[in-house]
Amino acid sequence: MLTADLAGLVVAATSAASPPPSPPSLTEGPLVQNDQDPEASNPSWRLSFPHILVATITSFLFGYHIGVVNEPLESISLDLGFNGNTLAEGLVVSTCLGGALIGSLFSGWIADGFGRRRAFQLCALPMVIGASVSATATTLAGMLFGRLLVGIGLGVGPPVASLYVTEVSPAFIRGTYGSCIQIANCIGLMGALFIGIPVGEIAGWWRICFWVSAIPAGILALAMGFCAESPHWLYKQGRSTEAEIEFEKLLGGAHVKFAMHELSKLDRGDDTDTVKLSELFYGRHFRVVFIGSTLFALQQLSGINAVFYFSSTVFKSAGVPSDLANVFVGLANLSASVAAMVLMDKLGRKVLLLGSFFGMAVSMGFQVAGASSYVSGSGALYLSVGGMLMFVFTFALGAGPVPGLLLPEIFPSRIRAKAMAICMSVHWVINFFVGLLFLPLLEQLGPQLLYTIFATFCMIAVAFVKRNVMETKGKSLQEIEIALLPKNRDFFSFEYVPWRIIHRGNEVCGKRSYAASQGKKLA
Repeated sequence: MLTADLAGLVVAATSAASPPPSPPSLTEGPLVQNDQDPEASNPSWRLSFPHILVATITSFLFGYHIGVVNEPLESISLDLGFNGNTLAEGLVVSTCLGGALIGSLFSGWIADGFGRRRAFQLCALPMVIGASVSATATTLAGMLFGRLLVGIGLGVGPPVASLYVTEVSPAFIRGTYGSCIQIANCIGLMGALFIGIPVGEIAGWWRICFWVSAIPAGILALAMGFCAESPHWLYKQGRSTEAEIEFEKLLGGAHVKFAMHELSKLDRGDDTDTVKLSELFYGRHFRVVFIGSTLFALQQLSGINAVFYFSSTVFKSAGVPSDLANVFVGLANLSASVAAMVLMDKLGRKVLLLGSFFGMAVSMGFQVAGASSYVSGSGALYLSVGGMLMFVFTFALGAGPVPGLLLPEIFPSRIRAKAMAICMSVHWVINFFVGLLFLPLLEQLGPQLLYTIFATFCMIAVAFVKRNVMETKGKSLQEIEIALLPKNRDFFSFEYVPWRIIHRGNEVCGKRSYAASQGKKLA
């Protein structure tokens, strides 16, 4: 009897000293298939990759149409009767940028109003029509109208692609998928240069160059009919059942309920309200929109497009043919983009941005040294050519692909599409003026001072990223949005909740929700 009493006391003491058994986690019971925790395991990338591949066709088209007139421009001017008119030649190039600005201004409203899939199909339509108009043009006006239509499609496409890739990608591989956008851009640019090679030997070949671009645009419009709609957009529209179906396509059935639980952490009712421009320009969301717009502005003010415009001249002075120069620049761009795809989800977005802008500043330093009077002969050529290739490589490693991926991540779901539209509009405006003013500034200031200015902007970008950009690697969009909830009114401070607190809070909330669904009460 005494032994039994002692045993009872020991059991009671042990029970009192031990913590109560933890309630079942959110992913136990009916949420688990094959005894595997969906939160702990990653969904197969093979499910979502085909959808990403179709979306990146827009980036391929972006690169293609930016480069399609480089080689054939002289033939176009001869056939259409404006040879020697530098203003008309400049309009053939810049009209596409003007159309892109128009398209980007409306891209957010199109993506929110019609959905991501329909937005892709709508952006493909003017690209098919515009390519056809340019290919059959017999006057300068016809060519400019075709380029304007193509530009409008290009203005809508890239922001929607960034949104779509961010919203349908699993968190563990979102950075890798985001880098696919930059890789597709590089392949499109190199494809345009490759297809333009016979233009000097075959009369009217430039028309084929435009006709070819209509093929991937048509594929984009058709293939998007079979792709998944963004579950985030569907959930914002109150279509939760359809969002679950799309999640099953993208992640697999075992991860659907957990993904829906992640979406439910944020209030859907707030998302359905109309976003006012005042909220983006001077309201509570101004800070993240300012950061996004500044990142795109610094990306262009770093001088990347000026380097592309000036690359053939630098290589020509080194005795390298222009065709070979384009190959070198393209390979540097493509190889760095592949490296960024590998490193994006390992090192993180912020590290790549910091290293990229700093490397670009150093590269500009080499070009400044190459342009100075203290270095001459082969040394100056090595510095100029090496600095240019290093600049392109370091740009494609971070400053090129990261902003298009990072901004949809840090923008709250409610403003994501429209905020991206504003930031891309800033990108196109700065891009236009850099291209317009580069040659006059080069003549007035000289390469040494101009490259010094570009290097200064790169270092400003380093300081800005270090102060204002947070790391988003491996975090769900809901975790990022909760972390960026404003805590005070200090404009330049990013006071956000530590990830471990968010994770613990979400875990507790998940356990309480599960207990409530089972008719239990969790203390």
